[in-house]
Amino acid sequence: MKQLVITTVFIFSTLGNISCDRSNCTTENSIFKENTPKSKAYKNELAKQLKSIDKSKLTYWLQKHELLDGKESLYFYIQSDGLCAVLHLTMNHWGKLEVLRAKKGVSYRGAEFKNLTFEIREDAISTDFIYKTFDRIID
Repeated sequence: MKQLVITTVFIFSTLGNISCDRSNCTTENSIFKENTPKSKAYKNELAKQLKSIDKSKLTYWLQKHELLDGKESLYFYIQSDGLCAVLHLTMNHWGKLEVLRAKKGVSYRGAEFKNLTFEIREDAISTDFIYKTFDRIID
């Protein structure tokens, strides 16, 4: 019986690792640790980091869809050499993502988005990341 439990745990652990291609990352950035991805401080720090790294090396993995006060947004894990953060992406249009929107992101969680592009809008009051497009989804 003990052998069966060990074998079952091993199989499920292996399958879990195979099905999830996103590498785990941790951040030492105190701003990311102490603030939420929706906060101005977090967004300002992420915008600053994005200006100083090679964007071609960024990877994006869908975390979740959010509907709050009639506004929809998506959250992505965003990773690169030295960057481990969550991107709160404002959705003003849903070009190429209509199915994801209809399913509220449920069947796309953990999917990698290739060449996700967005605009960074900064002013004294807010910093926002606005969805533009992407090339493809790897699920």
